[in-house]
Amino acid sequence: MSAAATQGSHSLAFRVMRLCKPSFQIANPLRVDPLDLFVGEDIFDDSAAAAQIPRLLQQNHLTKPSESDLTYRHRFELRNPSDAMGLSGLLMLPQSFGAIYLGETFCSYISINNSSSFEVRDITIKAEIQTEKQRILLLDTSKSPVETIRAGGRYDFIVEHDVKELGAHTLVCTALYNDGEGEKKYLPQFFKFIVANPLSVRTKVRAVKENTFLEACIENHTKSNLYMDQVEFEPTQNWSVKVLKADEHHSETNFKNREIFKPAVLIRAGGGTHNYLYQLISSTPGSTQVKIDGSNVLGKLQITWRTNLGEPGRLQTQQILGSPITHKEIELQIVEVPSVIVLERPFLVRINLTNQTDQKMGPFQVCLQGDPSEERAVMINGLQAVVLPQLEASSSTEFILNLIAIRLEVQKIAGIKVLDARDNKIYDTLPDLEIFVDSD
Repeated sequence: MSAAATQGSHSLAFRVMRLCKPSFQIANPLRVDPLDLFVGEDIFDDSAAAAQIPRLLQQNHLTKPSESDLTYRHRFELRNPSDAMGLSGLLMLPQSFGAIYLGETFCSYISINNSSSFEVRDITIKAEIQTEKQRILLLDTSKSPVETIRAGGRYDFIVEHDVKELGAHTLVCTALYNDGEGEKKYLPQFFKFIVANPLSVRTKVRAVKENTFLEACIENHTKSNLYMDQVEFEPTQNWSVKVLKADEHHSETNFKNREIFKPAVLIRAGGGTHNYLYQLISSTPGSTQVKIDGSNVLGKLQITWRTNLGEPGRLQTQQILGSPITHKEIELQIVEVPSVIVLERPFLVRINLTNQTDQKMGPFQVCLQGDPSEERAVMINGLQAVVLPQLEASSSTEFILNLIAIRLEVQKIAGIKVLDARDNKIYDTLPDLEIFVDSD
């Protein structure tokens, strides 16, 4: 972390150290099994030779080294399978300030030192985080100033801040104090650091008939592995969600254990990815969906993770939008069709007409329109148009349409439309419906 220089001579100075957990000290020396130096791989094929192994080890001083042996001569011997991992059993303290990522908790140990030969008194200390958008107060001792800091002494404190913005940040530390000569002085120091994005989230939304599927791909941009505790999709009130996973075959005991102790998903450092799939189900079918800028709002992802030694992180995505929804003012839907339709005999189709606006609409006219050059297989029997009265806002009505089929086997009911009875504006066209026409 860099500190901006301050003008003038001061008795006090700030020192800042980041508080974070140590890392494993990993060494990868070439280790050998001491037994391989004296016997071959096939020694266990001969029971008599295998029985001589303990005596051979003792003669050649290849038994477990004594704790009093300080010669370090056994450091390249592979005496335990875990030795191959390269973990020495030691932890290493951070050697630099390190990277700070969005969603983490920035924790800093700050020490204000008196480097003069005089005692300073009545020290008011402030610590703030300044970003491009805001200034956040972390510590303020103005109501209870530090009484004194002796010559060569120091005053230490710890500050924490949940990082919620990307880009440049400045830790501003200030001190107002009386020096050894009774002169009031003001010391500002600035420590700058950059907050980076730990991961990226790419989403795809696909609508398949009545189902909506959301795929989220999470990529790790940090230099350490991330263990995903939770990647949960929080839908809006119009949706419910189901997590889709690959089929896994486990015993009943293993399944119960996995439900209690859910293993964390590992996303490897430097570009590792993991995909999540969700099925979204509309909780209010047929109703108007909430829209932002003409798009369907699905919800947002809540992501929590931990690093190698358990340091937590948490991010929330912006609202995820689905495909734009085109709302019909007036909608036609078939409610009921006879199960048996006989050639050249009238049959009745029940249809629902819905006003999806917030105002009264109508009157309406329902008729059958299509390409005049095509010969129809299903026609309206009787009056060629049905007139319906006005509909109140967000209301619906049902009516009967009398049809007749003039061709056998599989045919389509097509071209039924609803129009404004006054200006012939077409509101909706009924989707084509296949029927089977019997001869008797």
